[in-house]
Amino acid sequence: MATATQTQTGVINLQEERRQPQSMTRIVVRRFFAHRMAVFGLILLVLIVLYVTVGAAFFSEDYANKTNVRSKFEAPGAEFPFGTDSVGRDVMARTIYGGQISLAIGVVAMSISVTLGTLVGLAAGYFGGLVDAILMRLVEAILTIPLLILLLLLSRALMEISSATTVILGREISVTVVVIVIIIGLTSWMGLSRIVRSMVLSLKEQEFVVAAHSMGAGKARIIFGHILPNCIAPILVSATLEVGVAIVIEAALSFLGFGVMPPTATWGNILNGARQSIDDLWWLWVAPGALIMATVLAINFIGDGLRDAFDPRSIK
Repeated sequence: MATATQTQTGVINLQEERRQPQSMTRIVVRRFFAHRMAVFGLILLVLIVLYVTVGAAFFSEDYANKTNVRSKFEAPGAEFPFGTDSVGRDVMARTIYGGQISLAIGVVAMSISVTLGTLVGLAAGYFGGLVDAILMRLVEAILTIPLLILLLLLSRALMEISSATTVILGREISVTVVVIVIIIGLTSWMGLSRIVRSMVLSLKEQEFVVAAHSMGAGKARIIFGHILPNCIAPILVSATLEVGVAIVIEAALSFLGFGVMPPTATWGNILNGARQSIDDLWWLWVAPGALIMATVLAINFIGDGLRDAFDPRSIK
């Protein structure tokens, strides 16, 4: 009897725990990890990050940039798992250090884009009137210019500084990396600004904002303390997806010769070095191409998972 009573008590306690309200964070995390493709994307992205970070322990950056014409165009083998390029550099080592730059470009460009898009959206939605009209006309004007043309025009300035280098976090890299980050960040914030603006237009009429006004809260406190936290969901989703977009843009610009200049390696300019022999020397483009594809797919899967996790209609 005692055992039966203990069992019933345990079941009742478990049911009570399940009935207890969960925080939004726990709900989002549970929904995210219930999304199989999002979990797969997260695991894949972690593996890629480990590849470009832990892999650097086995190859120095000097080795990745070291040329040896006697070993040029060697096919993948025991000594060079990913083969060598036109000047004998190890493709595997270059994808490791190039991946660090490509991922860094994606993250920093995303930070610039999300910051600009969020601030513009908040200002346009909250202040309305003339401020809203000016900012939205600016967004529309930028969106009328084809993105590729805008990027190529801005990247044209790189030709004058392609040989300049700078030291960032102990690494000597081409100044073109910094310029590419700024260009991508400044040309990819418009979509998020519209999303944030539409949310702010709805939120500023809510009771909690009206109550904050009546209690004498300043505009800055209302915008950043009350409205912004309620816009976090779309901002996080957009930020995640923007990393993948930035990586693809950098790869496209570098492939066309308007991006990051050697000797600094990125996945994009490694592909650029392979375009002359894309049919015969397959190993020059397979590795960087596969890494770009895997990274973008992983980020998109994570973005889809976050979108579903923040969706109040989700029942997972």
